[in-house]
Amino acid sequence: MLDRLLTILKSRFGSAPALQEAPKGVEVLADMANRRVMRRYLDKPVDPALVETLCAVALSAPSKSDLQQADIVIVSDKGQRAKLEALLPDNPWVQAAPVFLVFCANNRRHRLMFEWRQRPFVNDHLDPFFNASVDAGIVLATFIAAADRAGLGTCPISAIRNHAEAVSEILGLPGHVFPVAALGVGWPSFEGVMSPRLGLDVTIHHDRYDEAGLREKMAAYDRRREAVQPYKSQRFVDRFGQSPDYGWSEDKARQYSVPERAEFGAFVRRKGFNLE
Repeated sequence: MLDRLLTILKSRFGSAPALQEAPKGVEVLADMANRRVMRRYLDKPVDPALVETLCAVALSAPSKSDLQQADIVIVSDKGQRAKLEALLPDNPWVQAAPVFLVFCANNRRHRLMFEWRQRPFVNDHLDPFFNASVDAGIVLATFIAAADRAGLGTCPISAIRNHAEAVSEILGLPGHVFPVAALGVGWPSFEGVMSPRLGLDVTIHHDRYDEAGLREKMAAYDRRREAVQPYKSQRFVDRFGQSPDYGWSEDKARQYSVPERAEFGAFVRRKGFNLE
């Protein structure tokens, strides 16, 4: 099983750590390293009790200072789902997911405790927003890992933040509660696709942050990814033309060359957060 883990890591990152002995749980580590984004599902329902169980497992994840600032909205009503799906025309695969969840950051309960005890909320600055956001992100990641172990496929949907105000209204989210990401869940219809990641020498640092040779390392990643997962089309050809060596870095530079979620900060402030 150690060989399988190292082979998967090499496929993902282009290299693997010099691990000589299989650690406890090596099978689980290999499965986690091998996770695939899943956007195609079998026409097979997922037991609602299993979904709630996975939510419970996810909400068992670490939480900043035990504040428990994450919620999960299970969207089962067809009318509710239709409203949310209408906001995501560029993500038609969302409609195929048997299960649709929205992971929310919730700083409301924390503040209500102060209100009930008639104490001033003295930490009204960026930190509450950041803490709640991180809590929701940890719960999302834990749900994905738990779903993988149960044989389900998942795909996060960050595009709901493009319509945070509308999503908030549809779900009835009160002040200091906001959507972080949605998640499509279902039984996989195929094995999925592994997305190669930046090399470990780019994203793992020892003792101090290090950018030595970063440009060359990212160019090497572009070439490695192009060899196994080439892009089917190029973004914004009308603005940037056709690139002969269109890789990950060019795709991401084009993706964020147009404004996106510029109103999210204003939305969060309307939710009651002070981001100073």
